[in-house]
Amino acid sequence: MRVVVTGAAGMIGSNLVHGLNAIGVDDVIAVDDLSDGAKFKNLVGATISDYFDRRDFYARFAAGELGAIDCVFHEGACSDTMEHDGRLMLDLNYRPSKTLLDACQAQGVRLLYASSAATYGGSTAFREEPDLERPLNVYGWSKLVFDQVVRRALPTAKTQIAGFRYFNVYGPREQHKGRMASVAFHQFNEWQATGRVKLFGEYGGYAAGEQRRDFVAVSDVVAVNLWFLEHPEASGIFNLGSGRAQPFNDVALAVVNACRAQAGEAALPLEALVGAGVIDYIDFPPALVGKYQCFTEADLGRLRAVGCEHSFVDVAGGVAAYGAWLQSQA
Repeated sequence: MRVVVTGAAGMIGSNLVHGLNAIGVDDVIAVDDLSDGAKFKNLVGATISDYFDRRDFYARFAAGELGAIDCVFHEGACSDTMEHDGRLMLDLNYRPSKTLLDACQAQGVRLLYASSAATYGGSTAFREEPDLERPLNVYGWSKLVFDQVVRRALPTAKTQIAGFRYFNVYGPREQHKGRMASVAFHQFNEWQATGRVKLFGEYGGYAAGEQRRDFVAVSDVVAVNLWFLEHPEASGIFNLGSGRAQPFNDVALAVVNACRAQAGEAALPLEALVGAGVIDYIDFPPALVGKYQCFTEADLGRLRAVGCEHSFVDVAGGVAAYGAWLQSQA
């Protein structure tokens, strides 16, 4: 099998490359922008057969210059939800995706691509339905526009097209993402630097640290992508989260206790850590008022309906495993 992974040096892309290698797929064409050269570290230990800069790839693929390809995993995008340049977002997220979709259909290549839960924005329900899609930023809208194109293409599609609305992904190989890295990543670093972690205080009708998100381990994201690789009959747009909303307090608790375990110390309950000032709350940032999702929870009905029964890890187990991985890298 010969596949392409765009965004291959990014968090999800690199974990996908490693996951593909683990099931015996090593003819992997990697596509990315390595202007940030340190991202190469995410692919150390992985096997790829070729590499293209993203500026060259899309036109060359559309022209058929890469030869026979079985499947494209399209993970490349600008995922900065604080980026306000709409032209940049559409240039990076929409137009290359549309070019890729058209080329895949013309060449009979399967397309598995990254959408985002940001397409739901201000919605209070998270099902793959147009009337629930209310993005709060241009990033979410850039993803939604492509999903709308895919919906129009699906009835006459010649090959598999599957889009995944990723919820809050955390896990290995996200160190390059800066402010867009997961809460867990930032909290592990904050603990190492200060011996405590900070969370947003009361906001949006939620008590301090009780805003709830669907946190999904990147290992689960990879597993679902690989399930679709093995099931070419499954097409559509699907939520990819754990299906379980958990408060940010749960993440902080898991991070602190993972760090304590590494130091040979016993786990403590949330109340004790808050009382000791180890978990601290700060005022909600004015810049995020009106632009922040206080609750997300993936409805997995459509994913289950096509036969994907993958079992997702909860925050306690996933963050503990992530902490062990970070420690091994240190």
